[in-house]
Amino acid sequence: MKKIFVFIICFTFPLWATAQKIDNTASFRDIKSSDYFRWHYDNDYFTASDYYYTQGYNFELVAKALAKNPINVLLIKPKTSQLKYGLSFEHIGFTPTSILSNDILYGDRPFAAAVMLKSFVISTDTLKKTRLSSSLSIGIIGPGAFGRETQAGIHKWVDDDEPLGWQHQIKNDVLLNYELAHETQLLKLNEWLALNSDARLRLGTVNTNISGGLNSVFGKINSAFGAVKNEKKFLIYGYAQSRVSLIGYDATLQGGIFNRSSPYTIPNSDISRVTLQHNFGVVMQFKNIYLEYSRSEISREFKSGNPHRWGGFRIGFKL
Repeated sequence: MKKIFVFIICFTFPLWATAQKIDNTASFRDIKSSDYFRWHYDNDYFTASDYYYTQGYNFELVAKALAKNPINVLLIKPKTSQLKYGLSFEHIGFTPTSILSNDILYGDRPFAAAVMLKSFVISTDTLKKTRLSSSLSIGIIGPGAFGRETQAGIHKWVDDDEPLGWQHQIKNDVLLNYELAHETQLLKLNEWLALNSDARLRLGTVNTNISGGLNSVFGKINSAFGAVKNEKKFLIYGYAQSRVSLIGYDATLQGGIFNRSSPYTIPNSDISRVTLQHNFGVVMQFKNIYLEYSRSEISREFKSGNPHRWGGFRIGFKL
């Protein structure tokens, strides 16, 4: 009874957000294959806004051949678990509430962009019903991540206003981040409802934080903690993920750790040290195809900021 009560709280209480925006290793995004490709795209256009986390995309490849990736020696690979090896290319961009001014908007979010290559391993223990993901991201934050060019190109393509103010963005610095994510199946009712715990730790030059929460899946589902041989061929389900985070550092707000020459950053004292996140969406999987639409809501990440929302979609297929 207690587990069902926790599920109801998780599903109905409207929480908001955390630091890193794109998450490709969550159990509700599981594909029952060791070889697949998936593309993810976020944009706040889906929620009729154009500020803060304005856009992000991720190209993800999971393949048995990536077991030979030398970076894997730095990742956690339990011997008793089923392993998936992956590599992804990711780009994220942030703007203040207005992109029509060439002046610094003090008290607002700074312009920032980051691009990274991420190596990851997903380990699933089908007996203990646990899932451990570890990843290492390497890249750059700053003008070298071509955030200005990306947003200008999209606005030109859709005949929107030219974005101004990118010359004040967070300056170039190294992006090096390590992440651990652990999930445990807490409850599973037949083949239509599951509740899992969710804990994450991020350490690095861009995001340093720790978070915990719950995620629930409801509909026609497979268990992300079960064997591939038990998979269904057609799935359609919804998910809800709620998470609270304790924030140590966020370079998209505070600037790079090594390069302190950014023209404008949010002071350390103005960073919101506790943030809330709620993600929800719908997934359909049919034979080799994966389709997802998601929405996210984020609490204020700095004292003078506002909550924010965005949407996204994923398209994937087994190889």
